[in-house]
Amino acid sequence: MESAVHLRVRQSSFPERFRASISPALVFLSPALVAITVFFFVPVLAAFLLSFTDFDIYSLGNFSYARFVGLRNYLLLLNDPLFWKSLKNTLYFVVIGGPLSVLVSLSAAMLINSRLVKWKSLFRLVYFAPVVTSLVAVAVVWRFLYHPRFGLFNAMLGWIGINPIDWLGDATWAMPAIILMAVWKNFGYNMIIFLAGLQNIPEYLYEAARMDGANGVQQFRRITLPMLAPTSLFVGVITMIGYFQLFAEPYVMTQGGPLNSTLSIILLMYQQGFRWWNMGYSAALAFILFAIVLLVTLVQLKLQPSREE
Repeated sequence: MESAVHLRVRQSSFPERFRASISPALVFLSPALVAITVFFFVPVLAAFLLSFTDFDIYSLGNFSYARFVGLRNYLLLLNDPLFWKSLKNTLYFVVIGGPLSVLVSLSAAMLINSRLVKWKSLFRLVYFAPVVTSLVAVAVVWRFLYHPRFGLFNAMLGWIGINPIDWLGDATWAMPAIILMAVWKNFGYNMIIFLAGLQNIPEYLYEAARMDGANGVQQFRRITLPMLAPTSLFVGVITMIGYFQLFAEPYVMTQGGPLNSTLSIILLMYQQGFRWWNMGYSAALAFILFAIVLLVTLVQLKLQPSREE
């Protein structure tokens, strides 16, 4: 009887203890929650409402000029050839550049993690340096590397007897040129993450595999890849999200040309919003891109094998 009374006392006091512990947590979290609300959720909500209006340059001076147009911006967007062109270019950049960036990152991480490489700290520094370099500065430098007459790449092609290529002026080569630059710029960040994942794999797994006669390829397939699955998922998701936000590279190097072959969704959004002042249409573009990124992210998470598998 006494134990039952104590149990009821403990059960009745749990909400009080919970409320007492949650109050200090809210006090410490409140500055961050206020900042996130003011600078993230409120602007996102405002942009979402803006996508249902014809907000333009005239509405900046007087909000009463903005009219509610419902889904008209989204319908216009779906019937806009430039939107489909930009979506095609963005998907091309993501599908080709994303896996290539992840592959280069993993290869560099495995190379640095191997016992054959000395001065590992130097290689980490050299490979990570492009990540912390200004993207605009990098894009300007690569424009000179791609110069049709004086660029380094065409000089290298000339050494083996290949005619110069107008890398940024040819619709066929412009997007591959941007992909090459983006992979070089971004692979160092993913390399550091992969390197951390590789260093967390127990060495005894490789020793046991070698004792069983497994070669390097079998060790990579049966040990490295499965143990790196969570890391690979994280790298794949953040790489995909980052590559969907393609903007600075075509903006600095090609302005979306030639013939809109490097026009991305973000660049089209910028042009519509800040060149033509179609703010409502630009906001609709932003939420269409958000829906696409969310869908692709959910597909990646769904395709990720479970721990039991």
